[in-house]
Amino acid sequence: MSTAAVSSDPARLGPVPAAARTRTAGRPPWVRPSVAVLLVATAALYLWNLSASGYANDFYAMAVQAGTKSWEALFFGSLDPGNVITVDKPPASLWLMALSGRLLGFSSFSMLLPNALCGVGSVALLYAAVRRTSGPLAGLIAGAALALTPVAALMFKFNNPDALLVLLMVAGAYCTVRALDRASTGWLLLAGAALGFGFLTKMLQAFLVLPAFALVYLVAAPTGLGRRLLQLLGAAVALVVATGWWIVAVAWWPTESRPYIGGSTDNTPLELAFGYNGLGRIFGGDGNGGGGGGMGGNTMFGGETGLFRMFGAAFGLEISWLLPAALIALAAGLWFTRFAPRLDRTRAALLLWGGWTVVTALVFSFMSGTIHPYYTVALAPGIAGLVGIGAVELWRGRHNFAARVVLALMLAATGVWDFILLARTPDWQPWLRWVLLVLTALVVAGLLFGLDRIRRAGIVLAVAGVVTGLLAPAAYAVVTASQGHTGSIPTSGPSGNSMGFGDRAGAESAELIALLRQTTTKWSAATNGSQSAAGLALNSDTAVIAIGGFNGGDPAPTLAEFQQYVARGEITYYVSGGMGGMGRGGSGEIAQWVAENFTAQTVGGSTVYDLTTGATTG
Repeated sequence: MSTAAVSSDPARLGPVPAAARTRTAGRPPWVRPSVAVLLVATAALYLWNLSASGYANDFYAMAVQAGTKSWEALFFGSLDPGNVITVDKPPASLWLMALSGRLLGFSSFSMLLPNALCGVGSVALLYAAVRRTSGPLAGLIAGAALALTPVAALMFKFNNPDALLVLLMVAGAYCTVRALDRASTGWLLLAGAALGFGFLTKMLQAFLVLPAFALVYLVAAPTGLGRRLLQLLGAAVALVVATGWWIVAVAWWPTESRPYIGGSTDNTPLELAFGYNGLGRIFGGDGNGGGGGGMGGNTMFGGETGLFRMFGAAFGLEISWLLPAALIALAAGLWFTRFAPRLDRTRAALLLWGGWTVVTALVFSFMSGTIHPYYTVALAPGIAGLVGIGAVELWRGRHNFAARVVLALMLAATGVWDFILLARTPDWQPWLRWVLLVLTALVVAGLLFGLDRIRRAGIVLAVAGVVTGLLAPAAYAVVTASQGHTGSIPTSGPSGNSMGFGDRAGAESAELIALLRQTTTKWSAATNGSQSAAGLALNSDTAVIAIGGFNGGDPAPTLAEFQQYVARGEITYYVSGGMGGMGRGGSGEIAQWVAENFTAQTVGGSTVYDLTTGATTG
């Protein structure tokens, strides 16, 4: 696993053709058609039956709908076009989906289309990044591994922020690899900017790859140490600028004329970033449960914390299919390149994708706050990069018995672990795990006994190895992509199951929806929490106030503000119920005031108060 020529040192795996490593060398004729097939197949997988999930997570769909009606709602990520309160994340992913809705008309397809394209873009950029260090074959394997990761097939067809987050992180990695070529300041600044916009997508999670990016540039950039440090400082400035412009805009905007920042305690995005969505997620508290924070036995919240969490019931079927192989490739690669020069590109690639994988996996494994299984889509590019690089470099060095054994170990570990994972869904295609086990045994035996040395057998063995390694995750990804998923906590697999909240778009009565559609006020209705409000807004195509935001616990609107809206005749109905009173604020005061001052009626099974008829008591 080195760019150097064959050495007398038996630990070195041998030569890597220069043509496979330089962007100026001619490409084999099969490369471009293969890349085209990879990207077309990825697009087909992610665009196939795209609208099966409907509005997917109603919470974000409600904000996307609002963004198609109000530019201010789009900018802030408001839950309603009247701009009462935002989602509890920054708005970058909503910008893409809302702009698509403005262009194509708001629908399930227009909302999910940008995320599917983010998936195709992520695969393309991962291929390009890996190709620059390890050649096109490694890039193709890495791209295919990412595309066929089950949690990727789930999240690139969903409307949570993770699709754009992954694209921006992979873009940052690609820019970092480009910067290594000639110690390019410009490319390094672009890497920082990409992660800055990643922060505007899902806050601090975007920064989990920062240590890997900084380490690889500090180690492997072809310039002096002083310049490397200055360039990294410049990249940090670019990151801050790309992150800070929106935060500064929100801070300067008068609070009385903008929506409340949902999830924050002081109506600022910085507190949200470092509180509820930051340190609270890692250490628990500040509105965060789950994991070690109180819901450790619940797979919806990640299960118990610990070193093997990524292999457990919550995360295993989402992300761990190729994780054993990736870790073996990382350990072996670092060992085989231990004597390589500082500028060795293979080791640099291992540090990049290995650092990405190890840091992210460890943080996810020990997070005590809220974490959900689908978060692990952020791990997929790192794992895929390691698998692509490790498989190709070890195959190139297969004349060395140590490399042959490590490659066989990667395949054996993948086959055995995937057999175990498939057994977790015993009623789904039970034959598949046995076929996988047999194929794994045959390929591993072929490697160990050197069948690749027989004429043309090498190509057959190499293809069989790739197919065997990707068979189980590919099958699981395809069945995941064929299913509809709704709710706030989607999971991959053959059942198309999802957990959590945010699946109310089809649960509202036709009578109630018809009533809201007849309104002419600024808001047709208000109800506690976004989970109830989203169903009303999406079905009626009217503006609905989600009192208290996501869980009804934010102080927006306050009772005084709500009373002003009612006095000005801006809300027609209050729909009782929903999720209220949780978290840091509470919508209970509003519910009590409405119940005490207006007359209830039942509409389609829901208790509704007409706020335009005047109060029944003082």
